Amino acid sequence: MSKEYLAQKIGKITAQIEGWPTLSSDEIQLGRPKKGTHGDLSTNVAMVLAKRTGEDPMAIAEAISQKLRLNRGLVKNWSVCAPGFINFVYGGRYLRNQLLEIHEQGKNFGKCDIGKGQRVQVEFVSANPTGPLNVVNARAAAVGDSIANLLQTIGYHVEREYYVNDTGLQVKLLTESVEVRYRQLLGESVPFPEDGYHGEYIIDLAREIIDREGVKYLSPPTAETREKIRHEALHKLVTKQQEDLRRFGVEFDVWFSERSLKKSGILEEVLALLTEGGHIYEKDGAVWFRSSSFYDQDDRVLIKEDGEATYFLLDTAYHKNKFDRGFHRVIDLWGPDHHGYLPRMRSAVKALGIQPDLLDLRIIQQVNLLRGGKPMRMSKRAGSLISMGELLDEVGVDVARFFFLMRRMDSHLDFDMDVAVEESEENPVYYVQYAHARCCSILKYSKSQGAVLSPIKDVDLSLLKRGEELDLIKELALLPEVIQGAAQALEPHRITGYLRDVATSFHQFYHKHRVVTDSPGLTAARLALVEATRIVLRNALRIIGVSAPISM
Repeated sequence: MSKEYLAQKIGKITAQIEGWPTLSSDEIQLGRPKKGTHGDLSTNVAMVLAKRTGEDPMAIAEAISQKLRLNRGLVKNWSVCAPGFINFVYGGRYLRNQLLEIHEQGKNFGKCDIGKGQRVQVEFVSANPTGPLNVVNARAAAVGDSIANLLQTIGYHVEREYYVNDTGLQVKLLTESVEVRYRQLLGESVPFPEDGYHGEYIIDLAREIIDREGVKYLSPPTAETREKIRHEALHKLVTKQQEDLRRFGVEFDVWFSERSLKKSGILEEVLALLTEGGHIYEKDGAVWFRSSSFYDQDDRVLIKEDGEATYFLLDTAYHKNKFDRGFHRVIDLWGPDHHGYLPRMRSAVKALGIQPDLLDLRIIQQVNLLRGGKPMRMSKRAGSLISMGELLDEVGVDVARFFFLMRRMDSHLDFDMDVAVEESEENPVYYVQYAHARCCSILKYSKSQGAVLSPIKDVDLSLLKRGEELDLIKELALLPEVIQGAAQALEPHRITGYLRDVATSFHQFYHKHRVVTDSPGLTAARLALVEATRIVLRNALRIIGVSAPISM
């Protein structure tokens, strides 16, 4: 029974009653009641109508309920509940159809074509290439990759992009830091840059240059030697970031260079367009953008007094480049220090003649690693936050990805290292993966007992009548709806929550009922339910990039 089926039935009734406004199917909202005892689906349509007509919502709900004529195989029963809800209980035929659909669609269960192949770009992580990726970058990687997977699952053509900030002050400081360590390792007494990058990885980079070039760069530095150091340091660090991300299961389609953006001439093109639109003025020797004419509180500098382009101008040019490439939608996932950039970037896009609603900007909040209930802060090698590599060494890819997705991306996340390494039900990753492994174990055991999984159409699914069996089927049937909701809202944390719900329903079923029984018919039906659970768990885990083990 689809929500559309019920919405259409309710809509026809409201259209027939004199004095009631006509409601479209989209206006009739159906969702899960907060209390399971209230049914499987509920609508507040009576309360919506009451606001427009002034009538008693309970009376409206009763009137709709009495006029409803529904297929009892799809809807077992329905009732009215204060202050005006109409609650529905699934019918047996609907539940059996869900198991049929899961088996028939297999790995495709949960997919749809809402996106119709439209091109969407998701840009995420995009950390400065001046050191190892840290745990905040790791959270961004897990969130961004899962969002891309979700959008692909509902039919969008998705491209993952990483913006490499390979110019500017931070790269200059990186170059100076490596150069000074190079000279210090070769015996020179030179001071380290005040704002330079610390950590053993800088010393490692300097050692690699010595191993290959020896004392070649000891002579007074030139633009040429510094360019070689810059290129070598950036290449090594970006390569290491790529390796860490690949280890984390994240592959980018495009690594976009800021340096190439500057060389393309698009900065001049953007300035010309903004000037033509009357969005630019000069003040105190700088060039300003009238950001306050749009969504921002203040105007923003594009060209500084010294003639250097600001990061804001670079970002504006970069976003023009994105839309010039033909994306229907651009999604940026930024770090917690970028809140102030949201209104100015929307302003810039609008000033360039691009629809602002095509640009979706999201903030991914801070991560706090905890051990023994206390924060872990410093990395032994990076001289900063704990690196992604160190985290993966300790907890592994599956745990890291799952934990990073357990809360909304705009909420701070406490990552409990003690729980992350536990192999118990306290660890949500273990709990979910164990449910999948248990499904596989049951199916394997059934074969050893001569109970082979039968084709779903040959199974009498009406034998599944127990509360735990029906509750599990209802949970499994939600996967397409959960995926669509998570994809459209860009909220991958909904998938981890759903996986835990499925695992709980499955464990409750398993602990109360034997699967391989003395009844061949009941055994076949329960094996079909176990296989459907395995399919759903695997499909949902795949979306968030977590493995589905067959044994644990």
